[in-house]
Amino acid sequence: MSDANNLGGKFTLPGTDVTLHRMGYGAMQLSGPHIFGPPKDRAQAVAVLREAVNAGVNHIDTSDFYGPHVTNQIIREALQPYPKELTIVTKLGARRGEDGSWNAAQSIEDLQQGVHDNLRNLGVDVLDVVNLRLMGDRFVPKEESIEERFTALAELQRKGLIRHLGLSHATPAQVEEARKIAPVVCVQNHYNLAHRTEDAWIDALGKDGIAYVPYFPLGGFTPLQSDELSAIAAELGASPMQVALAWLLHRADNILLIPGTSSLAHLRENLAAADLVLAPEVLARLNAIGTPAQAAH
Repeated sequence: MSDANNLGGKFTLPGTDVTLHRMGYGAMQLSGPHIFGPPKDRAQAVAVLREAVNAGVNHIDTSDFYGPHVTNQIIREALQPYPKELTIVTKLGARRGEDGSWNAAQSIEDLQQGVHDNLRNLGVDVLDVVNLRLMGDRFVPKEESIEERFTALAELQRKGLIRHLGLSHATPAQVEEARKIAPVVCVQNHYNLAHRTEDAWIDALGKDGIAYVPYFPLGGFTPLQSDELSAIAAELGASPMQVALAWLLHRADNILLIPGTSSLAHLRENLAAADLVLAPEVLARLNAIGTPAQAAH
C-alpha cells in the first residue's frame, strides 16, 4: 500500500486552499452494471471507499448520474461524516433514462436540479467542486458556447452552493470562455498513454496552475493494450496498468488521477502505482507508444 503522504505528491487547486494527493479515486464503478442501478455488493463498495480514504486518498470523483443517485448515496453511507481534508468532485450535464440510457441535461433548470440532487444525495450543504460535463462525440468535445450554462453555475457558486468550478469534455476555447466568467480549477478530459492529442494543452494549463484530470486513464472500458507496455511492466515487476498510471504521474505535475474500481485488490494495485519510479529511458519507451498519429485513431 502506498504511504498516505506519497500518493503521487500533492497539488493545490489554483486560487484555493484545496491541496489534493495526486492519486485520487473515481467512483463511477461503484454502481451496477453499465453504471446503472445498485451494485451487486454494496458492502464491498462501502469497503473500497473507506479503504481509499484510509490510505490517504483525499480526492473522490463522482456524479449523481452514476446509478443514478446510487454512487453518491454509497459515498454518503461510507464516509459521512466526511473527513475535513476530503474533496468530492462531481459533474453535471447528463441524466439517465429508466432504461439506463444517457441523455443530455444541459438546460439551466437541469443544471440547477443537478446541483440540488448532488447536495441531497451526498448529504452536504455545499459541493466542493462541480464540473460542467459537456456533450459531443464520445471522445471528441463539441465546439460551442458555454457562456449561459457556466454563468448559471457561477451564480450557484455565488449563492454558496458550490465552492469551485471546472469543466469536463471541453475544448481550450470553452475553458477560456469559462475563465472569463469564473475561475476554473480543473479540466477533466480523455487522455492516457495511448491517447495523447492534448499533450500541449496539458502543459499550457499547467503554466496557469490548472489541474488536468484524465478520464479513462487506463483506456476506459477497453483497457490499454501494448506489447511494449507489457514488456516494460514485466521488467519492472509491475502490472501494465500500474505502469500506465505511473506514466501519467510522471507526465506533468498538474495531472491528477482518478482511476476507478469496485475491487479492493485493484484499489491497492492502483494506489501502489504512485510509488513506481520510471527511469528516463523507460519514459522514452513509454512516450513512443502514444505518438500523435497513433493517438488520433
